[in-house]
Amino acid sequence: MGWTPLAGDVRTTSQAIRPDQEKVMASPEFGAGLWLFGQFVDRYASDAYGPPVSTLEAIDRAGQVGSLVALDINYPFAGEASVADVARALDRNGLRAAAITPHIYTRQFRLGAFTNPDPTVRAEAIGLCKRAIEIADQLNADYVKFWPGQDGHDYPLQVDHARIWDMEVSGVREVALADPSRQFAIEYKLKEPRLHMAFGSAARTLIGIEEMGVPNVGIVMDMGHSLFAKETPADVLLLIHRHGKLVSVELNDNLLEYDDDLVVGSIHLQDTLEFILALRKIGWQKPWLLDQFPFREDPVEAARASARPMRGLNRLADRLDLPALAQAQERQDAMAAQRLVQDALYGVIDD
Repeated sequence: MGWTPLAGDVRTTSQAIRPDQEKVMASPEFGAGLWLFGQFVDRYASDAYGPPVSTLEAIDRAGQVGSLVALDINYPFAGEASVADVARALDRNGLRAAAITPHIYTRQFRLGAFTNPDPTVRAEAIGLCKRAIEIADQLNADYVKFWPGQDGHDYPLQVDHARIWDMEVSGVREVALADPSRQFAIEYKLKEPRLHMAFGSAARTLIGIEEMGVPNVGIVMDMGHSLFAKETPADVLLLIHRHGKLVSVELNDNLLEYDDDLVVGSIHLQDTLEFILALRKIGWQKPWLLDQFPFREDPVEAARASARPMRGLNRLADRLDLPALAQAQERQDAMAAQRLVQDALYGVIDD
């Protein structure tokens, strides 16, 4: 699947958002990162929280959730699996490929992928991303995703910041130019595994994309990454959309200090509601993807535990008095907005 350009480049709010789009998402579709159903390792349980899980096994687990339609699939595949094997596994589970995400953050790239100081290793990262294009074509994926988690720095004085930025921007540009018909997307994140990631915020990523000067690179907006970058997710979603760069969205939750990848809405219920309202406002019709790491929980049940609040909050949005909310926002009246949300969440509460 190739890239379809959005109308215009930078659009005004009135151009990007129509009032009649507020209630279009009656029944959203859901997807997930395939890693949700895989093996989990951290620096304490270095022997992992469970046995290895192949790509094919993970796809079958995803199929058990019952409400997923699409998967973001890591490449190279885990275990012995061909592209044809993956295609068959997706088909038997009623799933499709939303994205292909190349592994450019593993031990091989511990000093960086696009920013690796070794030209040979950097070339290997770029080559892996270009091979991911072929896999995306064969699986008819919507986009190829860059998550350069090892690109950046950890210590003061460790890197020449201008040089690192140039390497990051030019590396993504090179891959994007390899297939101008293919959609690419960057998933930004503040930190982890690097303490300072090159694409650490929505603003930095938008600047990087502008410097690339190519039309087929956008952003995967992960709500949890936005939260712990101290952004307001709904605000950033609308900003990215305003610039015509919103390719996909991922939902999860966290405690604001780390990428905990918890069940959607388990901590920040109202932020999640505001995020969903923003999705409805822009008329978002693509799947809402889950990005979770259920280290100690059953992954199928964890995915179902996120699908329930996403459906519930979307239905709750139908009960909100949106004209009254718009009026409260026009006045910047926080208490009036809270009252409307509280009434929708808990029912009318007598004073």
